[in-house]
Amino acid sequence: MNRIRSLALPLAATLAAGGLTALAAGPAQAADVNVVRNGGFESGLANWSCSNASGASVSSPVYAGAGALKATPAGSDNARCSQTVTVKPNSTYTLSTQVQGSYVYLGATGTGTQDVSTWTPGSGGGWQKLSTTFTTGPSTTQVTVYTHGWYGQPAYTVDDFSVFGPDGGGPTDPGPGLPGAPAGAAVSGQSQNGLTLSWNAVSGAGGYYVYQDGVRVQTVANTSTPVTGLAPGTSYSFQVSAYNAAGEGPKSAPVTGTTTGGGGPNPNPSVPRHALTGYWQNFNNGATVQKISDVSAQYDIIAVSFADATTTPGAITFNLDSAGLGGYTVAQFKADVAAKKAAGKSVILSIGGEKGTISVNDSASATNLANSAWALMQEYGFNGIDIDLENGLNPTYMTQALRALSAKAGPSMVLTMAPQTIDMQSTQGGYFKTALAVKDILTVVNMQYYNSGAMNGCDGKVYSQGSVDFLTALACIQLEGGLDPSQVGIGVPASPSGAGSGYVSPTVVNNALDCLARGTGCGSFKPSKTYPSLRGAMTWSTNWDAKAGSTWSNAVGPKVHGLP
Repeated sequence: MNRIRSLALPLAATLAAGGLTALAAGPAQAADVNVVRNGGFESGLANWSCSNASGASVSSPVYAGAGALKATPAGSDNARCSQTVTVKPNSTYTLSTQVQGSYVYLGATGTGTQDVSTWTPGSGGGWQKLSTTFTTGPSTTQVTVYTHGWYGQPAYTVDDFSVFGPDGGGPTDPGPGLPGAPAGAAVSGQSQNGLTLSWNAVSGAGGYYVYQDGVRVQTVANTSTPVTGLAPGTSYSFQVSAYNAAGEGPKSAPVTGTTTGGGGPNPNPSVPRHALTGYWQNFNNGATVQKISDVSAQYDIIAVSFADATTTPGAITFNLDSAGLGGYTVAQFKADVAAKKAAGKSVILSIGGEKGTISVNDSASATNLANSAWALMQEYGFNGIDIDLENGLNPTYMTQALRALSAKAGPSMVLTMAPQTIDMQSTQGGYFKTALAVKDILTVVNMQYYNSGAMNGCDGKVYSQGSVDFLTALACIQLEGGLDPSQVGIGVPASPSGAGSGYVSPTVVNNALDCLARGTGCGSFKPSKTYPSLRGAMTWSTNWDAKAGSTWSNAVGPKVHGLP
């Protein structure tokens, strides 16, 4: 963390799309048919034409069935794929499709009335439905329907394309009816990190979708599947749906399963399963000056920044900057800490920061840190401490200090860390060694994904800060390096003013959280499994967040608290 941050304004790209008309999609009538041929792309690109050979048939990702369309814009070509369908004059048709990608368009031309189109800015991950309607003119018998991407954007994917309306007399593609809801869903084979889900076969099904806590997590061909990567001693809700060329049928009744074990790393009952951490500034550097009572209720852990060094090696103290904070008294501060704790929040003392000079390099300084931290916890009511030493640490003696403090404070102590990205690149680093050594008492490691430049991800590729891939691929190192998912959080600036570089919008943070916990919203990097017990996110700072109108906490807080 920095006591003073320089302003770094990100480059904003503006995309103007004119002449787009998004119309509400009405339900198709009982006599309607799908006048598109090969709308599920099960027969490759038959009946479809794509500009400049930009389209290709793919088997993954697919929304339903075994095929989908993937088209790639290049240069001045927007990868337009189209089909001319036979329609009936003076009739209304519902046009819809499922898409993945950014700036994907759906539309119809030659309607004889008003041509229509709609689009989604998307996020590069997850299926989204586009839908609109058009009405044909008095002499219109053919209409061209299409989809396309946008210049300079990555490839997009399309599946389940349909145009439902009156039969115009040409070839139609009504396909089979939707399959029914699977019955007999049951859970068996419980273990600490997995369950087995089974259900009865559905007539006419081409496959099945498995939903975990409302999020689709698997596509399977059989009527049972193992669900892995779960947290010990945790209950999960599952549903199953069947699909075929007509689309996805209704979900089954929910069934609940609970993994065995539990306890695991220190559960910290005062900290929720998914938590938002914010650093509170005990100084005025241009951000909004706050009392502890002013901190948004979205924050579950408030890290008071920072403890001060003393002349005794390893020992710390805390000096409230009453003058800089507008006359905030120690008595008010203590009362506000107590009130936050009464509201179910944790208030901890952060040790270090950009200018932190605390060193723990021997047994004596380790003892001094533990004793002084415990004294401050008792005096001010802090729930625990945060380690934010940006000049390195000695894992042997820091571990000794933290275990000594834990022995004094008990199992309810909240222990967090905020290493820089470079500190968590390898399990051989001092920070990573310390985190693993105190895993049984560690609450969360909120690594700082900023002020770092490019770094290696867990797949060995180099990622630049400021992207969803940077957040997910670097988090993966911790998740696969020995930390429990409940001990991993994403640390980012609350605004461009909060860091010299690396600010990302709350949307990027939320996409990264979804990617890691649900497998959706990913960029080019997608983890091999999901981590639903991921702890959450952190920001520097609550003050910069307030300065920006609490935009960060109001967007990321609900996302964190809504994780599975």
